Amino acid sequence: MSRHASETPVLTIDGPSGSGKGTISRLVAERLGWHLLDSGALYRAIGYAAGMAGLDLTDAEAVTRCAESTRIMFRDPKDGSETRVVVNSHDATDELRTETAAAAASAIAAFPGVRAALFDKQRGFLRAPGLVADGRDMGTVIFPDARYKVFLTASADERARRRHKQLKDKGLNVTLSALLREIQARDERDAARPVAPLRPADDALTIDTTGIPVDAVVAAVLSVVRPA
Repeated sequence: MSRHASETPVLTIDGPSGSGKGTISRLVAERLGWHLLDSGALYRAIGYAAGMAGLDLTDAEAVTRCAESTRIMFRDPKDGSETRVVVNSHDATDELRTETAAAAASAIAAFPGVRAALFDKQRGFLRAPGLVADGRDMGTVIFPDARYKVFLTASADERARRRHKQLKDKGLNVTLSALLREIQARDERDAARPVAPLRPADDALTIDTTGIPVDAVVAAVLSVVRPA
């Protein structure tokens, strides 16, 4: 373990889309008083920037150049509302919520150049008093020496229902069947990609969140950092 990593604790929370890792990571970070890295937002931001530039998302070289040049900032409003994501000086928070952005992020995440371009940006979130890192390869690639690691999972049906409710609450018109198909397809892409495939770290605690209340999952994750 590196000296820097050992001095500043990291909790990695990985898992597939809809496993609850975004909500759980935010709540755990608040409870611990630690910083939060939403790595998925970075990939969505690159996909968004590439789309705005009219790039072909299957063109690895072009998308990699986009990842290297895109400016991404996170702004926390003073009123306590959700963090805003600013991409190349444009507030793209609303656009990054869509399933289109999620699909684009999953597609470009398979490119080694894109992952390399974002590696240092993600490591740069590490600062005292600690970091909760939310993503798909936080415990295996970005912070393999993290002190604490969790992998959240849930059935595909459960994850589709959660995502459906989330999007409907935001006023977006989506169908449950379409979401289920997209989640299953994304699972296959993420697990099969040759670079940083989605899988639990060998030393991660796996928690199945199917049918489990949010508070119970938060307590289970916090127990990893603060053993009883």
